[in-house]
Amino acid sequence: MHDVGQAAGVSAITVSRALHSPERVSPALREKILQVVEQLGYVPNRSARQLASARSHTVLVLIPSLSNTVFIDALAGIESVLQPAGYQMLIGNTHYSDSEELALLRAYLQHSPDGLLVTGLNQLPAFRQIVAQQALPAVYMMDLSEDDRPCVGFSQEAAGASMTGHLLERGKRRIAFLGAQLDERVIKRLNGYRLALQEAGCHDPALEWLNPSPSSMQMGADMLDALLAAHPDCDGIFCCNDDLAIGAIARCQQRGIAVPAQLAIGGFNDLQAAAWTTPALSSIATPRFDIGVAAARLLLQQLNGEAMTSQKLDLGFQLKIRGSS
Repeated sequence: MHDVGQAAGVSAITVSRALHSPERVSPALREKILQVVEQLGYVPNRSARQLASARSHTVLVLIPSLSNTVFIDALAGIESVLQPAGYQMLIGNTHYSDSEELALLRAYLQHSPDGLLVTGLNQLPAFRQIVAQQALPAVYMMDLSEDDRPCVGFSQEAAGASMTGHLLERGKRRIAFLGAQLDERVIKRLNGYRLALQEAGCHDPALEWLNPSPSSMQMGADMLDALLAAHPDCDGIFCCNDDLAIGAIARCQQRGIAVPAQLAIGGFNDLQAAAWTTPALSSIATPRFDIGVAAARLLLQQLNGEAMTSQKLDLGFQLKIRGSS
């Protein structure tokens, strides 16, 4: 805090007021101080705000969405482990934004969480720097890291290749990819799709349809219309999630397109609705609840000074084959 004050030309007390009681300083001064905080990568030291031996018995959990079943299921798994152990969750919704994720980390550190559970691996360098500086025990969820960060998840790329390979086995060759949101996990699924088709010698980049907006069933229906208008010879579709796939199947019904005879469709995540479409949707089942459970257990092992079961837990995935393919 002293270094921030020196760089901003104010006292450490003024810095503290700007960070903790912003109404007590002018907006211009607070903005100046926040710019210095950003430049220096400063966050209040957790041990300076409470005795080193004390615990808050809280865990910060950062997820991209509070409306996506995938992350709600993971939260349920986390809670099933943390609550009996006497820990409460501090939940931050990043809205799929790296900058929001960083801002939430900085804000929640004011509450001195004992540990961190975070979705994905592609955090900003400043995020990783703060976690290291604060010696904050952390576990990363939904993917597998190539470094030494503790993580629990599965190979998104292998899962994408698995669904694409299944469509190839069904004799489909003009297989499209419908992607939305385009976070790091979707891109890895896309990479798996590409690898499978390249190996089969039938990859066509023109069949990759990507929309950065949040996915929905309506988007799946609309993307299907646009895809078939441009490529009527398409005979298979791998959708990056079940929402898009369910919308695509519904549109096929409306248009009289036979699924899977004319057009095979596969989804991802195996949400509850997947088994109730007509025909039922083939999908990649992901162990979302179990990922939450395992991640929370790994974190508790760190907090309790125990040896971790594993630095990297691959919980795998399952190809659920149903009527749509």
